[in-house]
Amino acid sequence: MAFAELLDQVGSLGRFQALQTAALLVPLMWIIGQNLLENFSAAVPAHRCWVPLLDNSSAQASAPGALGPEALLAVSIPPGPNHGPHRCRRFRHPQWQLLEPNATAANWSEAATEPCTDGWVYDHSTFTSTIVSKAGPAGLADSGLPDACVGVSLLTPSSCAAEPVMEWTSAQAQTLMMTLNTLGFSVGMVLLAGVAYGVRNWVLLQLVFSVPFFLMFVYSWWLAESARWLITVGRLEQGLRELQMVAAVNGKKAVRDTLTMEVLLSATQKELRVRQTPASLSTLLCTRILGLRTFVTSLCWFAFGFIFFGLTLDLQALHSDTFLLQALLGLLDIPARIATMMLLNRLGRRPIQVASLLLSGLSILANMLVPHEMPFLRAVLAMLGVWCVVSSFTCTTIYSGELFPTPLRMTAVGLGHMVNRGGAILGPLVRLLDVYHPSLPLLLYGAVPVLSGLAALLLPETQGLPLPDTLQDVQNQAVKKAMHHTREPSVLKSTQF
Repeated sequence: MAFAELLDQVGSLGRFQALQTAALLVPLMWIIGQNLLENFSAAVPAHRCWVPLLDNSSAQASAPGALGPEALLAVSIPPGPNHGPHRCRRFRHPQWQLLEPNATAANWSEAATEPCTDGWVYDHSTFTSTIVSKAGPAGLADSGLPDACVGVSLLTPSSCAAEPVMEWTSAQAQTLMMTLNTLGFSVGMVLLAGVAYGVRNWVLLQLVFSVPFFLMFVYSWWLAESARWLITVGRLEQGLRELQMVAAVNGKKAVRDTLTMEVLLSATQKELRVRQTPASLSTLLCTRILGLRTFVTSLCWFAFGFIFFGLTLDLQALHSDTFLLQALLGLLDIPARIATMMLLNRLGRRPIQVASLLLSGLSILANMLVPHEMPFLRAVLAMLGVWCVVSSFTCTTIYSGELFPTPLRMTAVGLGHMVNRGGAILGPLVRLLDVYHPSLPLLLYGAVPVLSGLAALLLPETQGLPLPDTLQDVQNQAVKKAMHHTREPSVLKSTQF
């Protein structure tokens, strides 16, 4: 296409692309930190009910004999499901009979207990302060509105970070640059683990992952707008200035000096003659070709948010070191993305999109058959599911941008990110269904990617194709593909004679 030729002249893989990718990668590192911050800011420390004998000095003085903390705890707090002190109930009155040598569990009844009417006492050895220890376990629901506001505000930078990288890069280097862009999420997960390990107060931790966005807001005004998009919507003068700026940054001053409006008009006359696609959501949804692509890619976006955040926002459930698990999640994410990049270049977009989603779902469904007495195997299958869905995210990020014309590309990707957020909201809530059946959450976590992977079979292959600038380009690619498939049977027949 004409714009591709202009991009090659000003530099499609040079200093400008490196600076642009780095500038857009930094926000992604902090965005994923915000997304997974609740693993630490909303962690639930070990806790028990507040009781006078342990937490009131005057009541302790009235205790008979020289009883230690363990004895006072035994007469004040009943044992919980895990044989430790119960987290949410206490004895109405001290059960002194439990200190007798022959005392058993039958020496007290459920009627002798009550809820934690005076609050809780928390273990501060791991976290000095969390949302839960500040508001109590029941108060965690009051953080819903701030979380919703954060999710909405982070939607825009995460959806806008990929398209400038794609539209300023040649087709041959798009997979590499887009993979480097998504590695910001991997590095961000490791960064989150390190920062959270050093900052154990949830308020300070929230500030550390919030204040940098002000700096990113300031330098975002100097990021280049997509010249491809500017030209397709008729803003030629601004598009020309952006191309000249890129040529200067890439050290091609001779090209910058010769790049004039006449050259731009001559090179893009095809795009200017073709009736431009209206950049509206109705066009995206109501056009037959684009409507199908929008539906299928939205399923892929939803599957990632649903599974990834459903499994990774509950690291405490694994009963291990949360900081170490978070760091490992990020470190192991890096080879998964690099392997995806290599496979995308060799096998194409559609096979990797389908295979990554199917493998993710099947590995999660397989966990339903593994007994809880085999925690290592369950952890391996769960991690395999996360790795595969991360691969599907890398593929979806690249694939979505290649399926839609330039005026609608940001709208389509933005819609995908919105659906992704919907999956991220519903994913953690699915765990609440285990009260009906322990395997029900795993069934849903596994079924969603399997169905999405099967739907991805309906998408066309885009490997090696130039980015479509208009709806006409999309239709032309579809016609060429149909002609190629109709020609194949005739070729096979001719070879039989």
